[in-house]
Amino acid sequence: MVASADGAVSLDGRSRGLSGPADKMIFTVLRSLADVILVGAGTARAEHYRPVQRDETWLQLRPESAPLPPVAVVTRSLDFTGCEKLLAVPRGPSQTIIITTAAAPAERKSALAAHARIIEAGADAVDVTAAVTALVDLGYPGILTEGGPTLIGELATAGLIDELCLTTSPLLTAGQAGRIVSGPSTAQRLSLAHALVDGDFLLCKYVSA
Repeated sequence: MVASADGAVSLDGRSRGLSGPADKMIFTVLRSLADVILVGAGTARAEHYRPVQRDETWLQLRPESAPLPPVAVVTRSLDFTGCEKLLAVPRGPSQTIIITTAAAPAERKSALAAHARIIEAGADAVDVTAAVTALVDLGYPGILTEGGPTLIGELATAGLIDELCLTTSPLLTAGQAGRIVSGPSTAQRLSLAHALVDGDFLLCKYVSA
């Protein structure tokens, strides 16, 4: 995750304006190491997500012949406006995964099943514990979560965050942007594993204590 010095998670509605070269490099490294990339639908739409590309990863960090990590989208509405490219991945281990609810529109689920793998995790709301369990059962134990704040909050509440990689951007933004985590108040103790400095950017890795 990336945030401004005053805690904003986005600038003009997107995280891109907060990032820097080192942050982008770490983003690439983390994606290269991941088995699957988990993201909320709001973030996927706002950031115009697309499938992971070979030239955007460091293949030497992946096991030999390992497929590219798929993107798994958590969505109750099944709205892929702005991130339709996620639905163009051929069938196989890198095909997009849709994590939704039993109550999501059946016709829409049926239509999307031709373009993505569907996981039902929860009745009316997505149960993140069930979602993570389903991903692991599919053979994706290394889960990289890229947000948004609501999804991160649900994972934190469920005690499912093992590590947090946080870049602090040297910007004061004010405005109405949220934090990297939203939802019910929770307090999870973290330990600082390491800190890197790139110019005026601070890049920290925390692990669950």
